[in-house]
This record gives sequence, C-alpha cells and structure tokens, in this order.
Amino acid sequence: MSKLAILASHGGSILQTVVDACEAGTLAAEVVLVISNNSDSHALARARDHGIKTLHLSASTHPEPELLDRAIRCAFDQANVDWVVLAGYMKRLGKETLSAYPHRIINTHPALLPKYGGKGYFGRSVHQAVMDAGDTESGATVHFVTGDYDTGPIVSQVRVPVKPQDTVESLEERVKTAERKLIVSSLTELVGCKEAAGY
Repeated sequence: MSKLAILASHGGSILQTVVDACEAGTLAAEVVLVISNNSDSHALARARDHGIKTLHLSASTHPEPELLDRAIRCAFDQANVDWVVLAGYMKRLGKETLSAYPHRIINTHPALLPKYGGKGYFGRSVHQAVMDAGDTESGATVHFVTGDYDTGPIVSQVRVPVKPQDTVESLEERVKTAERKLIVSSLTELVGCKEAAGY
C-alpha cells in the first residue's frame, strides 16, 4: 500500500478528502505524515484526529532555507513516503526535496492551468480572476511539482462551468467540490500505475 505525505497550510479540506478516501478503501494508500508551515493550521488538527503523524516545519523552526528543505526531505525519507501531495500548501519546496522525489510530488490547483497559476493565484483570488475575465468555464488541475509555482506537467484536469448567476463564493464552492474528487481519482491512478510497475 502506498504511503502518502500531505503538506497543507490552512484548513485541510483536501487533506480530509484524501484521508477519508484512504480509510474507506476507495484509495489504496495511507496518509502517514502531514506537514504544515503553520503551527495553528486546522490541517494539523485534522491529521491528529486520525492518528496521523504531524510536523510543523517552517521558517520559524528552520530560519535557513537550506535547512528547512533538508528537514522536509528527511521527514519524507523517515516516513518512507511514496507520494507527496501539496494540498493548499503556500510555500515553495526546495531543490533537495524536489530532486529526491522526482515525479512523486503533486499539487492541486483550483483553476485550469496554465491559466490563473503562479505567484499570487491562490484561494479566492483565483476565482475572482476568472470572474473578472468573464470566462465561461473554470476547473481544477493536478500537476507534478517543479521549482516554480503551478508549472509542472499536468496529471489531470476537471472543467467546471461558470454560470451566469455565479458569485465568486458559489464558483469557489463548486470548484472545490470538483477539486476534491479530482485529487482522489488522480491519486488512485498514480498509485495504481506505481504498483503495476512493481516499485
């Protein structure tokens, strides 16, 4: 069974979705580690409620970026993780971690990348940008993580129509619902491919 590490900065709703899928047997994996850069994040509380190991790793625990990068990579190594999921994680991973886990770190983003991706596009600002542009559809993307925000190869996407009566809040809620389903289906496929390859 594949072992997952999840990094989250705030509420942890996507984390909860993945944990629920694992516990229900929908996803043949186990969340073994949750890391947050925010010691007060609800994501850490959610993980503790399920008996999952948690760590707070940030600039306050490791002021030197290189040491923080190494601490994150070492945490993954010690937990023997197979996949890493960035689920609302607001920081960029360092080179050491990225090079140690190539094509095994994925991120979920609430837009149809490459549109509305990169620095500054997070949370409600993404949906506000979609509405301001007058787009007729939005969606969510799961992609592999590289050195820059929201730029890695796309794993999967789901499209969500923008309705004439939509507000930023209503669009955000529908995209979030689609995003949660997408991360589970994407992980299911990735975990299955890894196991079929025998590694």
